[in-house]
Amino acid sequence: MKLLTAALLLLFIAMCLTSAEGVKCKCSRKGPKIRFSNVRKLEIKPRYPFCVEEMIIVTLWTRVRGEQQHCLNPKRQNTVRLLKWYRVWKEKGR
Repeated sequence: MKLLTAALLLLFIAMCLTSAEGVKCKCSRKGPKIRFSNVRKLEIKPRYPFCVEEMIIVTLWTRVRGEQQHCLNPKRQNTVRLLKWYRVWKEKGR
C-alpha cells in the first residue's frame, strides 16, 4: 500500500513539473533594435508570477531572414516608441 501511495505521489509531482515547464517566461533574452516598418505582429503579455516584467513579443519580416520573433525589453526607449507607433498605426486601421 505504501508503495502504491509513493508511486502516485511521484506521478503527481512529475505531472506538476511538466505543466510548469510550459509557463516559463519566454523573454529570458532580449532582442535587438528593430525597424518599425518590418513589424508584422506585436504581442503584449501581462506580468505573470514567474516573469519579472511584461513580455513584448514582436514578429518581424525581412526578405533575407523571413519571419522571426524577438522579445523586447519594455524599459528601453526604442520599445516605448515602438508601442506608441504601433497603437497609432492600429488606430488608423492598417
